[in-house]
Amino acid sequence: MKRLGLLFCTVTFAAIIANGEQITLKNGDKITGTVVKSDGKTVVVKTDYAGELTINWAAVQDMSSDKKLFVETPDKKLVSGTVATKDADLVVTTASGAVDVPKASVSLIRSEDEQAAYEASLHPSLTRNWAGGLNLGFALARGNSATKNINLAFNAARPTNHDKITLYANSIYATNDLAGANPSTIANTILGGIRYDRNIAARLFAYGSGDFITDDLQHLDIRAILGGGLGFHAIKSANTTLDFLGGANYTRENYAAYVDTTATPHPAQQTNFVGASVGDDFSHKLGAASLFTQRFNYTPNLNNGGGYRTALDLGFTTKLNTWLGWQMGFSDRYTSKPFGANKNNDVLLTTGLALTFKH
Repeated sequence: MKRLGLLFCTVTFAAIIANGEQITLKNGDKITGTVVKSDGKTVVVKTDYAGELTINWAAVQDMSSDKKLFVETPDKKLVSGTVATKDADLVVTTASGAVDVPKASVSLIRSEDEQAAYEASLHPSLTRNWAGGLNLGFALARGNSATKNINLAFNAARPTNHDKITLYANSIYATNDLAGANPSTIANTILGGIRYDRNIAARLFAYGSGDFITDDLQHLDIRAILGGGLGFHAIKSANTTLDFLGGANYTRENYAAYVDTTATPHPAQQTNFVGASVGDDFSHKLGAASLFTQRFNYTPNLNNGGGYRTALDLGFTTKLNTWLGWQMGFSDRYTSKPFGANKNNDVLLTTGLALTFKH
């Protein structure tokens, strides 16, 4: 009976080894697990006993797998099948026959799951690949003072291999609720925007954007800025991106009539003009949990008497866990020729806990 049990265990163990994937290193060590991927410099193996291991590809002597792997040949063709090592080659047994790939020239290996994820990343649905955060703050004071303040900051981005969608919004609303306070609304500003980038070459892309703002204290019902142009990826790495942008835009503004503090009336005004646009877009990861972003845009007015506008947005987020973080948003909108008695610029600062998401 003991011999039968020993035989059963031996056969079972042999079956496990036979159905696994094994890598033999040049120093003689053997690693059994599942090959996840390789970029020709390292190979990632998922093991039951140590999780994922990253091994230098140059240290690999032999590799065998009875599960399908996707291997790129020197002429950039992708073949799939079981893999074994023969001399200095990887032999990929495909449905149509064996293909020899020199081990020294292997630049890509993927498991079936990795290949499926890669193919999905090429053409993801519009609801996938989103990441961002939402910050909502509220403050209330009663007693000797009577104020309330609500602020909101939102940002989201959806990058793919071919394009990128960026959304943002920032708003603040504050009131002085004391009897007789004038004005009773001391801040009421909402701004937001969207930008779409489409890659043309490795570092060149085209973009289209829309920015919108309404400001009660500036008597600005709506300012809509629609633009587009070309961008250049000056820096594009895993941790840092820096884009320079240049193009043109069309601006439409609607101001409401009002009477200022000197009893001077200002009639309603609508302006439409074409402007140039230059700016930059910067982001940098600070460690694994924090991200700093910066956007700046300079827009000179090409008609209606000249003038210019600038828009600056800064953001900082840091993750506290997988869904909760801390976020700060800063926005400055400047115009060289304000409407009526308005001031030149408006500044918004929002901060607080944020809900982060990734899909």
